[in-house]
Amino acid sequence: MHSLFLAAALLAGCLLAVQASVNLQLNKAVGTPYGASTLQLSVATAVLALLAVTVGAIGALHLPPGVPFWHLLGGLASPLYITSGILLFPRLGALAAAGLFVTGQMFASLGLDLFGLLGVAPKPLSAGIALGALAVLAGITVVIRGQSLIRTPAQTPAQTPAPARAASGTLGGGVSGHGGSTGAGAPAATAGTAPRPGGIGRSGWVLLGVVAGAVLPVQGAVNALLRREIHQPVATAVISFVVATITIAVVLAALLALGRTPRPRLGGLRTMPWWGWLGGGCAAVYVTATFTLIPAIGAAATVALTVTGQQLASAVIDHHGLLRLPRRPLTAARLAGLALLIAGSVLVQLA
Repeated sequence: MHSLFLAAALLAGCLLAVQASVNLQLNKAVGTPYGASTLQLSVATAVLALLAVTVGAIGALHLPPGVPFWHLLGGLASPLYITSGILLFPRLGALAAAGLFVTGQMFASLGLDLFGLLGVAPKPLSAGIALGALAVLAGITVVIRGQSLIRTPAQTPAQTPAPARAASGTLGGGVSGHGGSTGAGAPAATAGTAPRPGGIGRSGWVLLGVVAGAVLPVQGAVNALLRREIHQPVATAVISFVVATITIAVVLAALLALGRTPRPRLGGLRTMPWWGWLGGGCAAVYVTATFTLIPAIGAAATVALTVTGQQLASAVIDHHGLLRLPRRPLTAARLAGLALLIAGSVLVQLA
């Protein structure tokens, strides 16, 4: 059973890479990242609600007395993660933002494990956990830096490197999230549209990136608490996505009222490939997997394995030019980074 959990975490990470890639098509069709994110989360919510009815889990939505209100708020992480990505990609760059997200995920998951926060079983700090976490951070850094070296000045927003797309692909998040995420392709769609800040402003954006990544494992832990209360994973996912969808819809409505984002173009959906709709399903599976896996294998192991799965899948997508993305052969740096990610995941899990 334990091996099955590990494989599920890797698969969930792979789905994030797929989600990030197909979301580029949805964002292109709709014309606004906020609109694409709202549509994706709405589709995921509808699919989960239908599944809840099918498996007889809809009754669990009638919460038992005594469920703390904040146990219902795990879905708030997804809009925060999505919005942070949209804000950070043009200001810090897609690659730097992706690195900050993963850094936040790793440190938050270690905090959950080491201190036993939010119902996560505490684990003492060991050399294996410390070395594994450092290897994961080093691996994502090597992947991102290596990918930045082959990025061309003429690269379009839709060609944002896969590490950036994958690391930002969760909902709730990214990793989160619905990791996160999310309209993973949404942030990339705004890359290069704003100047890069400096000084104190840049420090604030860096902090936002770390916090946005950190909320994803927190979301998984909070959703795990809710699942423990209602004893139904599908109903837990429905509640999380309903909260996320309502929140991002409010954000979209506010931005439309202020004239800060274009009005969604639904006509473009007619020419979008059918697999452009798969992002919501990937997000639903990822979110459900994380709050199921964190109590079973720990937050740090879940994050390490999902990040590794992200990068492995994105490497395959890039190398073969799948899902209408430009083909980018694997480089030695990226292979080295992937090796570090795998080694880090093994160390964290064996500790």
